[in-house]
Amino acid sequence: MAIRLVVGEDNYLIQEGLRHLLTRAQGLDVLGVHGDYDSLLAAAEADGPDVVLTDIRMPPHGTDEGVRLAVRLGETRPHVGVIVLSQFVDPTYAIRLLANGSERRGYILKERLGSKSQLISAIEEVAAGGCVIDPKVVEALVEKRTRSAESPLSDLTAREREVLAELAQGKSNASIASSLFLTKGAVEKHINSIFGKLGLPDDTEVNRRVTVTLLYLADERTVS
Repeated sequence: MAIRLVVGEDNYLIQEGLRHLLTRAQGLDVLGVHGDYDSLLAAAEADGPDVVLTDIRMPPHGTDEGVRLAVRLGETRPHVGVIVLSQFVDPTYAIRLLANGSERRGYILKERLGSKSQLISAIEEVAAGGCVIDPKVVEALVEKRTRSAESPLSDLTAREREVLAELAQGKSNASIASSLFLTKGAVEKHINSIFGKLGLPDDTEVNRRVTVTLLYLADERTVS
């Protein structure tokens, strides 16, 4: 069955670009494109989409409507996935998006809109219950934590940092192995080592791993 999709974007050119791209994509059914928070929320709650793809800032206030929409739908329609599109690398928005769990949530930068395959892949992943976080957001978190002289991240090897960045994007061990040209066994050893050094639980459930890793990286109490 096609993935039912509702889109939120107030910029006309981007709006039409998304409409053109997504309506022609196999396996997607675009139910509507909306330009403000209120109409997008109404459609998300009434039309029964599988995924909402929304800009992070929309009328009426142009602040954080995309994140607030995700929080609201988490309460009223928890089965609906939400992907927030943003031009901001600032990890704060991603952390807020995942504050109540990473299942069916995505945060990707607008620059990815130039790649149809990446966008479609993110929609499919979130519709299936997964989580997608833009690599640049993960890199910003790792860099921020690494700047602290007392950060346990300083104990990670270069390869472990690469694995951590992949892990925090929600990738499976097999996907990480393929991306970094490692064996699955090597990836598992690196992850066990990372979690040991960071004092994190060795949980094999992907969404929980994403959440706990990102929350750890963003913990302001342990960042100087």
